[in-house]
Amino acid sequence: MEIEPAEEVKEPPRIHRLDESVVNRIAAGEVIQRPVSAVKELVENSLDASSTSISVLVKDGGLKLIQVSDDGHGIRYEDLPILCERHTTSKLSKYEDLQSIKSMGFRGEALASMTYVGHVTVTTITRGQLHGYRVSYRDGVMENEPKACAAVKGTQIVIENLFYNMVARRKTLQNSADDYTKIVDLLSRFAIHHIDVSFSCRKHGAARADVHSVATPSRLNAIRSVYGLSVAQNLIKIEASDNDPSSSVFEMDGFISNSNYVAKKTTMVLFINDRLVECTALKRALEVVYVATLPKASKPFIYMSITLPPEHVDVNVHPTKREVSLLNQEVIVEKIQSVVESVLRNSNESRTFQEQTVEATPSVPSVTNNDLHLSPSPSGSKSQRVPVNKIVRTDSSDPAGRMHAYLYKNPQKYLGRDSSLTTVRSSVRQRRNLKETADLTSIQELINDIDRKCHSGLLDIVRQSTYIGMADDVFALLQHNTHLYLANVVNLRSMSLQG
Repeated sequence: MEIEPAEEVKEPPRIHRLDESVVNRIAAGEVIQRPVSAVKELVENSLDASSTSISVLVKDGGLKLIQVSDDGHGIRYEDLPILCERHTTSKLSKYEDLQSIKSMGFRGEALASMTYVGHVTVTTITRGQLHGYRVSYRDGVMENEPKACAAVKGTQIVIENLFYNMVARRKTLQNSADDYTKIVDLLSRFAIHHIDVSFSCRKHGAARADVHSVATPSRLNAIRSVYGLSVAQNLIKIEASDNDPSSSVFEMDGFISNSNYVAKKTTMVLFINDRLVECTALKRALEVVYVATLPKASKPFIYMSITLPPEHVDVNVHPTKREVSLLNQEVIVEKIQSVVESVLRNSNESRTFQEQTVEATPSVPSVTNNDLHLSPSPSGSKSQRVPVNKIVRTDSSDPAGRMHAYLYKNPQKYLGRDSSLTTVRSSVRQRRNLKETADLTSIQELINDIDRKCHSGLLDIVRQSTYIGMADDVFALLQHNTHLYLANVVNLRSMSLQG
């Protein structure tokens, strides 16, 4: 009889207190997830400092250098020693202040986290001082005493070698172009909301800024400056509010895209109490409205600013303050969705089609390849052949819109000496009335019979209509005066063949 060895009893692992530097580095990796996270924290600090101008300089997507400069009130000299310590802030002093806080920062973790994952240098000057101070920080403490230096009004914070001590994080962020795009998008969102502040963002070494906005009284002008005319001209003003304490209390204003706006990706810029946040429930609700109202391929552009009582917003629900919790959120989302749906349906009565401008061409029955390639232009250079897919027929009465411009004859191997005269005669005959070119009596009788049986109204529509394009494989879209018509080209073709 064999005796089985007794199983070794494992002792439970001991719980020990982590070293403070380890705790701080773990927390820093959660607060500063990417370079754009650091830029967001610094820009929000600048806005809290009542800045009117904020500029951002980035190198290698923010991994090598992030520099944020503002013209705010600056930092006191006596506050510099504790500036980058964890949980040091000027935004609140007790927990109850969170119920009515209006500033964007409140935890006092951002600057401290940056010093644990990068090299931070601060240059600042306050009003009334003759000079500023520059000081470097590492792991939450000053590396040396503040040094007096020349400085302009406000504060400049420089972060170098971000994530230098986090190898895995740095390897996952090697695509600097992607990170810089996120930073540009972030500054663009701030620029269209804080229209009383000038923003700029550029790459290190670049002469031109990728984001450049100036203070303006018009939000639509700010959107035009940042996102372009194609976005601004297709926006609709929208407003909603509710003041019923039993359900919801809020005010909302913003702009949403109309039916003429076409994009492959939804752009939603949402500010709640001047705080840039995301709200998945609201975004999905609005996308449902657009899918039901507009063409499937179109994605909306949405800017919204929602104001609620501070006590109805819980801002302390996300490490990077990217999300907030709202009181009666479902009711607010439902009411905003209803207003957006109503505005979209009322604005969907008309749609604008952009047509391509086509240069006028001579009225000739056909264009030969020899003419296109060999005929010299007045300037001495050879004319370029226009590809068939680039030709657009816009008006039946305009020579540039006549169908013969689409026809190309094969080049003739042998051209007679009378070819030019033949072309001119053919052009003249094409311009004349068809009845004048009918030399045979039978053809003349057939033309007269067609004229007697045709419908004058439909004939006028067909002759004077403008071809817009194919709606699908069967129907073509035509415009006559202020009306749009769908023509079944399959049936028309079969009838013409039968005739």
